Amino acid sequence: MRKYTIDSSQAKARLVTAALLADGGIDKAETDVLGRHSVVEQLGMSQDDFDKVVREFCEDMAQYASRSEGGELELSGETVDAMLDEIRSRDLRMVLLRTILEIVYADRRLSAGEAFLATRAMKRWNIQPFT
Repeated sequence: MRKYTIDSSQAKARLVTAALLADGGIDKAETDVLGRHSVVEQLGMSQDDFDKVVREFCEDMAQYASRSEGGELELSGETVDAMLDEIRSRDLRMVLLRTILEIVYADRRLSAGEAFLATRAMKRWNIQPFT
């Protein structure tokens, strides 16, 4: 996976993209979350810049992800950790985790990929959102 500058808009956008694609595709409920909360603007990006990060993430997935038994692309825990480690600010981590959780719960169904990403972020960043 490509590397982004620590706490950069691109690093944050990639995690948002990972949440959007964690269940295998982007649905309307997830894009509604982006619009309702002005996520792209809060990332400090234009829509074109965000779309570029989405494309780069898809390119990286094609190159670095492995296939599950069901044929879905999956990133290793180490790869996800490396993406999470590009966010160091505690405040940014809290905002991103909230955004990730809103995205993965947007359609009221939690896939294995969505659960993996959200749980990994909470553990890696040492955040217990329900305590």
